[in-house]
Amino acid sequence: MKKPSRTDLKALASMADDEIDYSDIPALPEAFFKKAAVWHPQPKVSVTVDLDVDILEWFKWEADDWEAKIQTALRLYVETNKAYLSSREGKKRSILK
Repeated sequence: MKKPSRTDLKALASMADDEIDYSDIPALPEAFFKKAAVWHPQPKVSVTVDLDVDILEWFKWEADDWEAKIQTALRLYVETNKAYLSSREGKKRSILK
């Protein structure tokens, strides 16, 4: 059950870039681009994971691509903890490469 979008996607797709109002979107600061990195998708493996029913229901309700959303949540967790462990230990462990 995906939430319906309130955006008129057909109208947006038909607009030229200079017709789109970006005034409510702040410019990204230079620091953003200094920290930005290219991310390359990693190979996938199939696994079986037991999840709490409410967590699975939430992801399925949130989006049709719920499996990708779970993958994104896990990726964010790993990347956040990599940064934390790296700063805490002063070095990266080999598994965190």
